[in-house]
Amino acid sequence: MRFSPLPIAGAWLVEPERLTDVRGFFARVWCEQEFADHGIAHRAVQANVGYSPKRGTLRGLHYQAAPDLEAKLVRCTRGAVWDVIVDLRPDSPSYRRWHAEELTADNHRMVYVPPLCAHGYLTLQNDTELWYHTSIAYAPASARGVRYDDPVFGIGWPEPVTVISQRDQEWPLLNGGALSP
Repeated sequence: MRFSPLPIAGAWLVEPERLTDVRGFFARVWCEQEFADHGIAHRAVQANVGYSPKRGTLRGLHYQAAPDLEAKLVRCTRGAVWDVIVDLRPDSPSYRRWHAEELTADNHRMVYVPPLCAHGYLTLQNDTELWYHTSIAYAPASARGVRYDDPVFGIGWPEPVTVISQRDQEWPLLNGGALSP
């Protein structure tokens, strides 16, 4: 796997290295030791899949607060997404910055999202599926979110959001304030 650091401190773009022959290709997409060799202590505890039938569906921006801080390794297995990370760690050099990567079923790229970074994605095609594993089991009492359109972050979404949950629409705006992680 090839690991490329992203502008969000501790976030990585992970690209499987394909072994190709007449049958197609084979690639490793998870190896605890390879991640550790890059300073990523990620233990896969839970795997999730999200399916969206319509282009323009936004999910996020979600994170888990202490004591249930959650890291994610995210991959698009069908269709395409614009995958966004927002750094919510006040002591981070990239605090309140965002970064996005296009993940597709064809490019096989993955994004590692560190704990206390919000994560979300916008589907760029109909019938899109995202697969990810997390470092901790989902803890509803620790579930938090930030608004996808909060001017504090100024995320430039590439397409209009046409489908979004009521919960994701109602996360409070930061108004320049601090989060309560």
